[in-house]
Amino acid sequence: MLERHEIEAFLAVAEELHFRRATERLGLAQGRVSQIVGRLERRLGVALFARTSRRVTLTPAGQRLYDGLAPAHQEIQEAVAQALATGKGITGTLRVGFSSAWAGDMVLRTAEAFRRTHLGCLVEIQEIPLYDTFGPLRAGVVDLQLTEFPVEEPDLVAGSVIFSETRAMMVPADHPFARRESVSVEDLARAPLIGVTGASPPYWREYIWPSKTPQGKPIPRGPTFVYWLEVPPLVASGRGISVASLRAARYHGRPGLTYVPFCDAPSMDYGLIWRRDGFTSRVQAFTDTLCRIRAGRP
Repeated sequence: MLERHEIEAFLAVAEELHFRRATERLGLAQGRVSQIVGRLERRLGVALFARTSRRVTLTPAGQRLYDGLAPAHQEIQEAVAQALATGKGITGTLRVGFSSAWAGDMVLRTAEAFRRTHLGCLVEIQEIPLYDTFGPLRAGVVDLQLTEFPVEEPDLVAGSVIFSETRAMMVPADHPFARRESVSVEDLARAPLIGVTGASPPYWREYIWPSKTPQGKPIPRGPTFVYWLEVPPLVASGRGISVASLRAARYHGRPGLTYVPFCDAPSMDYGLIWRRDGFTSRVQAFTDTLCRIRAGRP
């Protein structure tokens, strides 16, 4: 019979294939996982891992044990989570918003894991328009939102940064900047900048689409947009340039566009926000699930 700590230590090493990372993942003292696995191997009389100075791999016996233990361990974890969710009243509907495609990917992954452990709670997901980034949350259309920071609203709470993206300049493919490896924030003063219009706070718009460079040079204004999908064709047609996440090239790339990273701009930070009076057990459970997935602990 295997003890719980032996199962968890074995599974952590089998998934990380690295004793130090497995130790950090379990929050144990340095060397503790190696001791547990070593005792387990001696008790079973078989080697579960092949160790060299450079790598750790599963032996055939270790792989067979992992294939048998991992699904059962997952089922136990989900059963416990479901029991806790029932006891805490995590039922009903949770509405989660996102403001970009890459934030949407994170929300969808989290929702899939959340549904497995909170069977009594329905998750609804929707995109939040940039022209009114806090409006749906305030109106109760969504309960929780993964969005661009900064957030400095007295009625809203911002959690910690979940992930950060490199900031880039979106330019026409024939623009002189397109031939560079990187650009400077000061270069924004040399071309009209396409920005968002609408009800989003001025400080939020200024952080993403600034009106001046760090040296105080005015940035000429180009056309404005309401929905982000308007931006790529505006840039490709030469109407102006835009600021975007570098990752946007994977979602909004098209002929006639180039994304050039900034060498001196702050990152684009994303995090969860919720109403100050709306931190329910559902919101907390979804937040915990997202943080575990982001940390590599699904």
